[in-house]
Amino acid sequence: MNKKVLSIVALSCLLAAPLNATSVNDSIDNRQEGLSRNLDLFNLLFKELDAYYVDTIDSKKVIENGIDAMLNELDPYTIYIPEEEEEDFKFMMTGEYAGVGASIGKIGKHICFTEIYEGTPSHKNGIVAGDRILEIAGKNAEKMSINDISEHLRGESGTDVKLIIQNPITEKKRKITITREKITLPTIEYCDTLENGIGYIRFSSFTEKSAEYFKKAFLDLKENKKIESLIIDLRNNPGGLLDQVTEIVNYFIENQSTIVFTKSKVKALDEMCKATKNPIDNKIPIVVLVNSNSASASEVFSGAMQDLDRAVIVGERTYGKGLVQTTRPLPFGGNLKVTISKYYIPSGRCVQAINYAERNEDGSVKRIPDSLTTEFKTRNGRIVRDGGGILPDVKVEHKNMSTICYNLYKENIIFNYVVEYISKHSKIENPKIFQYNDYDEFKEYVKKQQFSYKLKTEECINSLKEIAKAEGYLDYSKDEFDALEKKLSHNLEQDLTLFKDEICNLISLEIMKQVYYQKGAIIQSLKYDKVKNEAIQILKDKERYSSLLQPQKEEDNKSQEKK
Repeated sequence: MNKKVLSIVALSCLLAAPLNATSVNDSIDNRQEGLSRNLDLFNLLFKELDAYYVDTIDSKKVIENGIDAMLNELDPYTIYIPEEEEEDFKFMMTGEYAGVGASIGKIGKHICFTEIYEGTPSHKNGIVAGDRILEIAGKNAEKMSINDISEHLRGESGTDVKLIIQNPITEKKRKITITREKITLPTIEYCDTLENGIGYIRFSSFTEKSAEYFKKAFLDLKENKKIESLIIDLRNNPGGLLDQVTEIVNYFIENQSTIVFTKSKVKALDEMCKATKNPIDNKIPIVVLVNSNSASASEVFSGAMQDLDRAVIVGERTYGKGLVQTTRPLPFGGNLKVTISKYYIPSGRCVQAINYAERNEDGSVKRIPDSLTTEFKTRNGRIVRDGGGILPDVKVEHKNMSTICYNLYKENIIFNYVVEYISKHSKIENPKIFQYNDYDEFKEYVKKQQFSYKLKTEECINSLKEIAKAEGYLDYSKDEFDALEKKLSHNLEQDLTLFKDEICNLISLEIMKQVYYQKGAIIQSLKYDKVKNEAIQILKDKERYSSLLQPQKEEDNKSQEKK
């Protein structure tokens, strides 16, 4: 096992850039000597522990904990991937795995199917959301963890897994044998026209063949549905493969335009990525939607399109991950995913939001403050900044979920209600025309579940009362606390009325997800999507769209400052 540690440190030595100056070579020799001495110390220390510690040491566990502790000093993206986690890593890169095509979760005391993916073995075998897993591979599922069951559901394509499942409404049990298949989660989650010739493509991640799928979707919208403008939705897109990003950006920009470049400690690893082909369409108006979960490759895409003034960016500030990783093979089937460089978009800025090399005294890291960021300019001369993700051209704030909705969702009240609702409705309209109109029924259902929850303000008041009691002020402030508690106390009936629209949206979303799967849920979510609606308004107003891609005039800046 010690060879794993040796391999990692050896890799760091290989990645160290050689310097030419003779005086610096001495310091390199000293550093190598220090590394060798520290590795010898680590090796001897472990041998002494193994020989004399009172209990038997699990060498695999101890060494892997040591590896994790070492890597935790760097950044969260530099990680050791042991052989047994190789399949999960491949899934992140390709979006493919072999299994039954469903998500599972704990609902009450049962582990249940919580989402079924259309066209997969689970779908073909008639499994529906809410079905309980009673037995899997001859084992009692109630004595197994979610991870254990998940491992049994995954496996090689073409192999079988036997289940006993139970419908939660009828409580009818049935034995099924599911043949696992290769499951590919769609890169293009949804593609269609919205209104006034506006196309819409929701992109989930940049995995292998993403550019190919995107091109096919875009050309279908352009040639068959005659779109005149396009919305590309990258919200909650965590990123992926850089080559797929550059190819898709190339579809919309001139040949030889810079898209992204990387800078590394090892100069041989530096890359300059430019458009290498003529664009498919370098004129169509584009709006890119982003949020705080749009990261890495998504930020390269949105940042490049912003820097080249090729699209208007709408939504929230993106995550701020400007670090590039590569995978290095290690002995015994493991891999090291290591950060080797930072990426920079066409204006020259880096969107990395956190400097992991500089930490606070307690070891924590923080975002780069706005005061330390630098101004850059887009191709048209618009001012943009580095140091913290991509700031949208038009900001649309995300509305946090209300406390009652959060708890209805967390406690699976909405999920269980929808399972029951679907069992009572043999026909449910398609997502584009579906309207949920049974809210009174839901309110009664909630009351029967004896649902209760606490507001955060109530928790804060209780905490404040504890502090006041400890400091001797509680009796003195009792009347004020009582008045405040009365003012801020919630009433379930009142909250169910006050947040009716938000709750109905969540119910509708869950109904569409269970009946029409992921695509249905997306269609439903777009009905009340204010970010999407803002994008539509921008694309419908050609003058506004063009002005957003031009530098602000001096009088506009002064007007903005007054606001």
